[in-house]
Amino acid sequence: MSDAITRWNDVLLEVVRQVGGPPGPIARAGAMMHAATYDAVNSIAPSTHKPYAVSVPAVPTASLDAAVAYAAHDILAAVFPATTVPLGARLSAAVNVLPAGPDVEAGKVVGKAAAAAMLVRRRGDGADDNTPYVHGTQPGDWRPTGSGPAANPNWGNVRPFVMPHVQAFRPPRPGGYADKAEMLASTEYAAQFNEVKKLGRFNSSSRTPEQTEIAFFWANDLDKTFKPPGHLFAITKVVSALKGLDVVQNARLFALVALAMADAVIVAWDAKYDTSLDLWRPESAIAKADTDGNPATCTDAKWKPLSKDPETGKRFSPPFPAYVSGHATLGGAGMAVLRRFFGTDNVAFTVGTEDPNLPAGVTRTYNSFTEAARENARSRVYLGVHFQWDGDHGFISGNALGDYVADRALAPVGG
Repeated sequence: MSDAITRWNDVLLEVVRQVGGPPGPIARAGAMMHAATYDAVNSIAPSTHKPYAVSVPAVPTASLDAAVAYAAHDILAAVFPATTVPLGARLSAAVNVLPAGPDVEAGKVVGKAAAAAMLVRRRGDGADDNTPYVHGTQPGDWRPTGSGPAANPNWGNVRPFVMPHVQAFRPPRPGGYADKAEMLASTEYAAQFNEVKKLGRFNSSSRTPEQTEIAFFWANDLDKTFKPPGHLFAITKVVSALKGLDVVQNARLFALVALAMADAVIVAWDAKYDTSLDLWRPESAIAKADTDGNPATCTDAKWKPLSKDPETGKRFSPPFPAYVSGHATLGGAGMAVLRRFFGTDNVAFTVGTEDPNLPAGVTRTYNSFTEAARENARSRVYLGVHFQWDGDHGFISGNALGDYVADRALAPVGG
């Protein structure tokens, strides 16, 4: 059952499909919009939870739908000024179906105030830091793979939404090796290397049909899809409908998921760029295996990942370092919030995907949030774009972050 929160979440995903890009700006926009709509709803409805940024004085008859519409519209218009999605028309359509009168006007005031408070709060948060990134050239160093320059290399320095500081959730170095050369020469690295080399190759005979489906199901790396943050929002909407949540409950649920995902991208990008690791992607590792100092790894000049743009036929890896997986960190955080919100991990749900490498209508069913999060992390090996420890440690950090957000953000009044 749709309500103002889920309808404006649909508008957010419409914008995401149109603007594309890496997950950081998308997750930030989602957190800003959903936290603002939460504050708007929380200002009007009988308040049982603390606000995120502001509590706006409001009459109890103010329209919740109007408050959500104006808050969401103003955030999206400010964050995506160049979008071709007609946000003004979406706002008019949402408001024009409401009975005209003072309640709608009162809701408008609340929604616009909540959006304004959020925009002030996020001003100067580091999201516009375009300091150039210089990639390394030594064995193990990430370098461009033909899919573009380093994307959002400074995103690990964006001011968090909930967590105290990014280092609180920074994952350990893969294998526990402090030295990159020692890591590359290790048996653990060789095992990770050879697994993705076998399972992630574009024409692998070892990868099962289901593993291929899993790889593309969770990908959504390409523009024109709802991207990885949008996939988590889609799951949230499915579970919300299963549980019959109302607009007040949805406002808090979507805000918690969004806040966790926004901080999860900061955690992942900190690990990718702001440590001394900046680990290369499997396709670089396999092409340059003769430089890694490990006798158990071998080059393969014809190796390409399964990951593909079906419009061009080009195989690609996302344009940022491998460790840790952004998918796994996002999934771990978002699914942890869902587990905590509903008080159980054991919720069965069926959800689709927008990745164009699969036929329209493909769905997968999960019996728990953790099952879905772990499959999401594992999918990146099957896709050929990550080592398994990228997913393992992304999931662990994301899961811990999701628990933290569920404990600290939008807490009960008096808690």
